[in-house]
Amino acid sequence: MYRYQYVLFDLDGTLIDTNNLILTSFMYTLEKFYPGKYTREDLIPHMGKPLYDQMELFGPERSEELVQVYREHNERVHDELVEEFPNVLDTIEQLAKMGIKMGIVTTKQRKTAEMGLRLFGLDKYMDTFISYQDTEKHKPHPEPVHKAMQALGADPARTLMVGDSQYDIQAGQNAGIASAGVAWSLKGASFLSSFNPTYLLNDMSDIIQIVKQPTRQL
Repeated sequence: MYRYQYVLFDLDGTLIDTNNLILTSFMYTLEKFYPGKYTREDLIPHMGKPLYDQMELFGPERSEELVQVYREHNERVHDELVEEFPNVLDTIEQLAKMGIKMGIVTTKQRKTAEMGLRLFGLDKYMDTFISYQDTEKHKPHPEPVHKAMQALGADPARTLMVGDSQYDIQAGQNAGIASAGVAWSLKGASFLSSFNPTYLLNDMSDIIQIVKQPTRQL
């Protein structure tokens, strides 16, 4: 029996490299409304939050407009700017062959999240999908993690949450499950380590050995 039978993944910055897409879409939007006011460095600390929450920080009086412009631009350039992270598809395929149940837990809206999954053929491996629209509360609140676990019939003791931001790690911790940060996070491995994830992945393939740990060892 494997140590973990259920693995939940964040999407952006974890399974697919949307960093350039996100930052480009933010800068396009913010430059349109607030020319010269923000840089990419201003954006990175807030990545991982729901889009509306981020826009409330940058332009609370125009957040609805900001979100609309961002989404229109994001969808227009999506396939051009999204890239694969190394070894993600191979690892997901291997986990599926091992019988591991997997799901997505993202603060992204469903439409664009599904675009990214389909672009790299990851959608067919996911057994559940929790997006921004599916919960009232969002990461780091445990509600989306709990909802994904409920859909999978997951045992908390055998469930792992994987992500590139502190909100992913905290959501896992708040849900009472193990967590794994990814060292390729734009926020940096040291930053993620400060939130005490159960594991830190240097490569997505590292998760295979983590999942395979015999239960009796823990």
